[in-house]
Amino acid sequence: MKKIVLIIITITFFSITIFPQSAGNSGLSFLKLGFGARNIAMGDAGAAASNDVTSLFYNPAKLAGNENSEIMFMHNQWIQDIRSELLGVKFNFLSLPLALGINVTSINDIEVRTRPGNPETTFNANYSFVSLSTGFHLVNNLSFGATIKYLYEGLYTDESNGFGFDFGLNYTTNVEGLSLAAAIRNLGSMNQLRVEKTQLPNELRIGPSYQFNLPSDFQITAAAEFLKYLQANDTHFNLGAEILYNNLIALRGGYQTGYISKGFTGGIGLRWGNLSFDYAISPFQLGLGSGNSISLNFKF
Repeated sequence: MKKIVLIIITITFFSITIFPQSAGNSGLSFLKLGFGARNIAMGDAGAAASNDVTSLFYNPAKLAGNENSEIMFMHNQWIQDIRSELLGVKFNFLSLPLALGINVTSINDIEVRTRPGNPETTFNANYSFVSLSTGFHLVNNLSFGATIKYLYEGLYTDESNGFGFDFGLNYTTNVEGLSLAAAIRNLGSMNQLRVEKTQLPNELRIGPSYQFNLPSDFQITAAAEFLKYLQANDTHFNLGAEILYNNLIALRGGYQTGYISKGFTGGIGLRWGNLSFDYAISPFQLGLGSGNSISLNFKF
């Protein structure tokens, strides 16, 4: 246990030397959107709760020990006409798990105005990343993972690119069903966008997940995360739970603290052999509408 605390402290030390409803002075807020409808429905507690290829986005350490090959596609229809298409592919190469992630996020028809009246023109904002992740065991119960991301942003006539890095840990405790996770995401930098570089939304996530063993066809998983954006005094707790019946149908719910316009999340999941379908809804207050996410995952 001392080794785990030491590694977490070390990663946190080196990392320190938007969402519109979240405080902070960083950009590239599309990196704060979730990956995988299951995780989003469970309060976006993905560093602790992710159990498939979506770990590449939240906590690459959880790729270790998962020998399945997977492919996942997700469509995310967010508020304010924000749309994301995400692809995750996991495979094994030389006995090492590798995962490729692709995210394309766009906001279309943003109006340009310099005076009252009709807009003079419109433009699109485009953001994307391509990532490569891996994870492996440091010791029997402790795994480590890392991700490198190529980042792009295009806003009106300006473009910028850069690189980001994620690091994660996952510890399977001696208590059956209980694991502890820690991840630091979005370290790195961007090239200058016209006159200023965009700062990445550096974040730290720490939390447990627990799978209840029940003498029935039901399986319950609960997860909790502490989320801290490192550039500002901006902290949140992500809480989520899943009830899975007969490995066939799942009901999920979650809650996120510290946001002005959102809190509860929910969703369902259906499994048919190696194929799974997941849906998540994220209701917003203040008349902003709802975010809707759909995922398809196939294991082979």
